[in-house]
Amino acid sequence: MKTALALTPIAFLAGLSACASIPPDSDGIARAGIAQTAYVNGPKVTPLAVMEDSRCPVRTQCVWAGQVRILARIETGAGSQTTEMTSGKPVWVMNGLLELVETRPDRVAGAPPIASTDYTFGFRFTPGT
Repeated sequence: MKTALALTPIAFLAGLSACASIPPDSDGIARAGIAQTAYVNGPKVTPLAVMEDSRCPVRTQCVWAGQVRILARIETGAGSQTTEMTSGKPVWVMNGLLELVETRPDRVAGAPPIASTDYTFGFRFTPGT
């Protein structure tokens, strides 16, 4: 008889978040998927969940461009916090601004909803002066 090992979503996410941090690409954007940690030239950001994806689908016209909201864990030398991040709205962290600047894949009209595991988010940190 075979037995299956069932992981709760929290245990699954906890195991994934132990992966190494992903550094920024040459464009200065650090990218990470759900439960992956991105090192954003100062803070570390781990997307935990997609709360909203109301972006306008590609090849369509919309009155409003929409937005993406995620729940993310932000780690700094002073500790960590879980916070909501919204595309285009920087968050003040470590005397600088942390911003969700990219969400992939694009939404496509008529396509099924994007699975949370298929998302990749891009973050940029701008230190204060």
